[in-house]
Amino acid sequence: MRSDHRKTRASWWLWLALAALALPVVSPAGDSKALLESRCGACHQRLPEGGLRRISAARKTPEAWGMTVMRMMRIHGVRLSDDDRRAIVKHLADTQGLAPDEAREYRYILERRPPAVEHEDEEMTVMCARCHSYAQIALQRRDEAEWRRLSHFHLGQYPSLEYHSRGRDRNWWEIASGEIPARLAELYPFDTDEWTEWRKNAKADLAGTWRVTGHHPGKGGYEGRADVVRSGTDEYRIAMKIRYAGGETATGRGTAVVYTGYEWRGSLDLGGEKVRQVLAADEDGDSLSGRWFLEDHDSLGADIEAVRVTAADTQVLAVEPPFLKAGSQAKVAIHGIGLSGAPALGDGIRVLGHPEGAGDTITAVIQVEPNATEGSRDVSVGEAKTEALFTVYSEIDALRVEPDFAIGRVGGGGGPIPAVPVQFEAVGYLNGADGEPGTDDDLRVGVLPADWSVTDYNEAARAMKDSEFAGEMKAGGLFVPAAAGPNRKRKFSTNNAGDLTITARANDGGTKLEATSHLIVSVQRWVDPPIR
Repeated sequence: MRSDHRKTRASWWLWLALAALALPVVSPAGDSKALLESRCGACHQRLPEGGLRRISAARKTPEAWGMTVMRMMRIHGVRLSDDDRRAIVKHLADTQGLAPDEAREYRYILERRPPAVEHEDEEMTVMCARCHSYAQIALQRRDEAEWRRLSHFHLGQYPSLEYHSRGRDRNWWEIASGEIPARLAELYPFDTDEWTEWRKNAKADLAGTWRVTGHHPGKGGYEGRADVVRSGTDEYRIAMKIRYAGGETATGRGTAVVYTGYEWRGSLDLGGEKVRQVLAADEDGDSLSGRWFLEDHDSLGADIEAVRVTAADTQVLAVEPPFLKAGSQAKVAIHGIGLSGAPALGDGIRVLGHPEGAGDTITAVIQVEPNATEGSRDVSVGEAKTEALFTVYSEIDALRVEPDFAIGRVGGGGGPIPAVPVQFEAVGYLNGADGEPGTDDDLRVGVLPADWSVTDYNEAARAMKDSEFAGEMKAGGLFVPAAAGPNRKRKFSTNNAGDLTITARANDGGTKLEATSHLIVSVQRWVDPPIR
C-alpha cells in the first residue's frame, strides 16, 4: 500500500512540475507539429482538413494542455521524453491557445492567487464547479459537440458523478449532456473574433531591460530591474534584482518560456528561494503583469508589474509609502523610468527642500497640509504623470483583513506535503462619497501595521479547541498551520484541522481599528494539478 501511494504521489508531482513549463527544449514549429502527429496520431484520427480528431477541436492554456498530455501518459500509456512532452505542449498552446482577452478574467487560477472565491450561478456550480474551479472550464474553448463529448468523458472517467451530493437531486445526466454543453458552447465557443485577431498579430520579442514594481503581502512594496536575454525561440534568460521598501534586497537568475505569444512562465532562484512566475504580456510586448510565488508554497508570493525600459521612456510607476495622513510629514520614494524634474503630488502637498536622485528613483520629503483633501492623487515628475498613485486621508474609516476568507492546510510533520500557510494584511479604507462602508466607491488606502490574534470561529470550534491545535500566527500576519497527521492530544479529532477567526487590531494616530477574517485550516490537498 505504501508503494502504491508513493507511485501515485510521484505521478502527481510530475504533473505539478509541469505547471512551471519553464525549462523546455523547444523544437522548431515544423518539428513540433510532426512530433504531435507521430505521437498522438496513433490514437487520434487524422482529419481530412488537417489536424487530429478531438485534439484539434479544443483551445486551452499551456497548463491545461500540459494536464491533457500528462493524462495521456498516465492513463493511456503514451511514452514521451520530457523534451517531447514540453515541445507538444508548446505547439498546442501556440496554435490552439487562448487570446489575452479570453483568459484575462480567470487568470487568478493560473497565478494561484489565494483565495479565489468564485461566484457563478448555482446550476453551473452544481454541475461543473463542485469538483474543480469554474475557471478550469472558462479557460477552454470548444464547440457544442466537443463540450458534449467532454460530458461523456467525465461520466466515463468518474461513473459515480451523478450520485454525488447535489447531483442525485436532479436529472443530472440529462442536464449534463443537453443543457450544459449548449450553454458552454455559447459562453466559450471554439471560434471567436478574439482568437482570430490575436493570431494575426506579430508576437513581440520580450528581450530587454524591464523596470519592475509590486507588492509582496507581508513584506510590502518593492521595486527593481530585470534583464531578459533571448536564448532560443520564445526562450529567455532572466537576471533580476529587487529592493523592498524596508531595505531588504533579493537577486536571482532563471529562465522563462513564452507561450501563445504572451503567456510568460518563468522559473528562477530569487534571494535563495525557488520561485515561479506566471505573467501576461500586453499586445505590444511593452508590459508584463501577474504574480510570482514560491515553488513549494504557492500561497506566498507577490504581484508584479514590469515595464520595458527604452531610451525614450519616462514614466512614474510607484510611490512608497503609497499613502500619508493629512498633517503628516515623511520621506517618499517615487519609482519609475527616466525620472527627471520636480515631483508633484497635488494640492495640499508640499515638497520640502530639494529632491534627490534621478532615473529610476527620486526621493523627497513631503508635507501634507492638515486641510488637504482626502482621496487619491496623481503623481508627476517633470513631464511624467500617473493617475491615482498616492492617497491622502484624514482618518481611516474602516479596517479590513485581506483576504477576508482563506483556507490553510496542515502539512509537513515528516510527511511529503508541506503545510499551506496564509498571509494576512490589515488594510485601511475610506468610505467614499456615499459615506457608507463596504460599497463600490470605498477607497483602499493601504496596509497598516497591526497586532494579530487567533480565536475559535464558533461553538463547535471552541468545543474542539481549534485555536490551540490548528496552527500559529506569526508576526506580520503570517499564519502557519500545524503538522499533519494524528494528534493524540486532541480528544475528539485525529488531525489539526480548525475553524478560526483571525483578528487584526491597528492604531491610526489614537484611533483604534479592528477587523476579522475567517480561516479554515483543512487537510492536505493530495491531488494538486496545475489548474485546480
